[in-house]
Amino acid sequence: MAASRLPARLLVLLAGMIPAPGETPGQWWTNTRHPQAVEEQARLDGGKTGNDDPLITYYNGVPPELAAEALRRGGRGESSVVWDTPWPLDAWPDVPTRVILGLEDRFFPAAFMRRVAQERLGIVPDEVPACHCAALSHPGELSDLLLSYLG
Repeated sequence: MAASRLPARLLVLLAGMIPAPGETPGQWWTNTRHPQAVEEQARLDGGKTGNDDPLITYYNGVPPELAAEALRRGGRGESSVVWDTPWPLDAWPDVPTRVILGLEDRFFPAAFMRRVAQERLGIVPDEVPACHCAALSHPGELSDLLLSYLG
């Protein structure tokens, strides 16, 4: 939303949901076929993708003490109203956009993110060897990629 209202050089989505105009976050899961993508990847990786254990799904590859601290801090406390609020823009902001996916992401599998980024934005994502929490599992690789965007 801010990128549509303020001057922006670049918009970067890291393991992000890519909304369609008028779509609610609640609709996004079905519209993008996320459940099917998770099931398919879980068949390939022995059930790691979509696992109920956050250490397996979100924090795989994060140092154990850092993952424990992240879990201790708990959820974000987001209002449930968000799930039913449609994305208000008629189109994606006219700002250069990059999508970054984690090759080891067990919440948004890499194949799923590649497809959604291509279908919704016409973008081939950049990839880092990271889990869903790339900033915690591979901060150096993520930082290098982000800095490369400035050049």
